[in-house]
Amino acid sequence: MDTNYLEGIYKQFNYYKSLGDKTFDQLNDEEIHWKYNHYSNTISIIVKHIVGNMLSRWTNFLDEDGEKEWRHRDSEFEDSYNSKKEMMASWEQGWQCLFNAIDPLKAEDLSRTIYIRNQGQTVVDAINRQLAHYAYHIGQLVFIGTLIKDTEWQSLSIPKNESKTFNDEKFSKGKHSGHFTDDL
Repeated sequence: MDTNYLEGIYKQFNYYKSLGDKTFDQLNDEEIHWKYNHYSNTISIIVKHIVGNMLSRWTNFLDEDGEKEWRHRDSEFEDSYNSKKEMMASWEQGWQCLFNAIDPLKAEDLSRTIYIRNQGQTVVDAINRQLAHYAYHIGQLVFIGTLIKDTEWQSLSIPKNESKTFNDEKFSKGKHSGHFTDDL
């Protein structure tokens, strides 16, 4: 593992953050609290959970257990944001905590052992674990956004029936190296 992994993972986290941002751009204060049924989570609840996880996992990432004593995970599933603005401020705080932890990492840090709930894992495994966790929940945010907006939803990916145009443009560039997020 080397700095290529760190550069790639940074881009991946930014990509998933951008999917959340683009979803929120399409929603208003009321819509972030919409839920399909009694058992489902609202967008604001999912954001609250992601942020709680980020603050716990990434604060003093290399030196403290990722499950902090001050975290109250169960309360993350109570819809308490009063506005989209409040939710967005929290969202940004969580991502800032994550990027502050990743930015100083060096290649030699990747094999270090860190702990989450007293279970040791390498820094790489912990990063991959969190990337998968956030992708899972951000996928939920996007899906809920599509349910809310219905025909007004603006695609965050290749829009339906536009795959050929997208692929034609990609293949017109010839073979080259890069990260899939470089053109986004």
